[in-house]
Amino acid sequence: MSVAAARKIPEWKIREVEELAELIKKHKVIAIASLENLPTKQLQLIRKKLRKRMVFRVTKNTLMERALKKVGIKNHEELVKHLTGPNLFIFANMNPFELALLLEKEKMSAPAKPGMVTDKEIVVPAGNTGIPPGPMLSTFGRLKIPTRVDKGTIWVSKDTVVAKPGDVISPELASLLQKLGIEPFEVGIKLKLVYDDGLILTADQLKIDLDEIRSQVTEAHLNALKVGIEIAYPVPEVLKLSVAKAHAAALAIAAEAGFVTPETAEQVLARAYAKALALIAALGDKAEELGLGEVAAQVQPQAPAEAEAKAEEAEEEEEEEEKASEEDIAAGLGALFG
Repeated sequence: MSVAAARKIPEWKIREVEELAELIKKHKVIAIASLENLPTKQLQLIRKKLRKRMVFRVTKNTLMERALKKVGIKNHEELVKHLTGPNLFIFANMNPFELALLLEKEKMSAPAKPGMVTDKEIVVPAGNTGIPPGPMLSTFGRLKIPTRVDKGTIWVSKDTVVAKPGDVISPELASLLQKLGIEPFEVGIKLKLVYDDGLILTADQLKIDLDEIRSQVTEAHLNALKVGIEIAYPVPEVLKLSVAKAHAAALAIAAEAGFVTPETAEQVLARAYAKALALIAALGDKAEELGLGEVAAQVQPQAPAEAEAKAEEAEEEEEEEEKASEEDIAAGLGALFG
């Protein structure tokens, strides 16, 4: 037999490389996920659910490497470096972060098995286990879980950490957790990286906090609205709030200046009255000399405090108007940005 015949590449491998090459050409995003600890049943369920959004392919790393080199996509040399261990390849035409979120949503809890390594704390909660006392008491004891027996069942006295990140699950702990119905692991597709038109994003880079982003976007929108109001940006939604803010500011200035109008009269008089009481109280005995005896007599010993309180109350009214204006700004956020 010739050397050429001995080295002949099987037909199925040639077809596989061709099909992989076509998938690479048709999709701008290639994701590599680990197949370790991923049950076949779970993979089939995810594949069935997302088959309209992405293509899943389990193949040999060597064949994927040949396909990448054949197509010659950008930065494929760097991508090849990550072809280690059993892998699942995913092909899609979507934002890499969207792909990561879709796969994250498909994860489900799973029981602990002996030999598994936990990546988080595992806690046995306090409460009734429903397990009758007997040999299981010694199991709890060996695992250093404080217990008591009450009404014929074993109760855990307090929340107890039974495993920390990096710990290997023992057969005894795995058995106990299953009896307690605790499933501390997540089963799903674990992304290693995503390739997007030459850019390689690792699993850590693909993790995003949607609540944090939503909060940041809302804050940015609100700040933009405030700037728009401040400069009276000429759109109906902003101008409506700008006019309201200007009106409130005008009333506050008028009241401070003592400018009397039907809208400011009550506030101006209240401020003036409060200041007058404070001044009379401060005069003390001299109020009599100035012909203010009758008024001074009506002012209680705590008048300075009361007068100051009234002055503060008037200022608080102004602040309330400004606060109302701020609330109007927040209320207009939805109108402006949908």
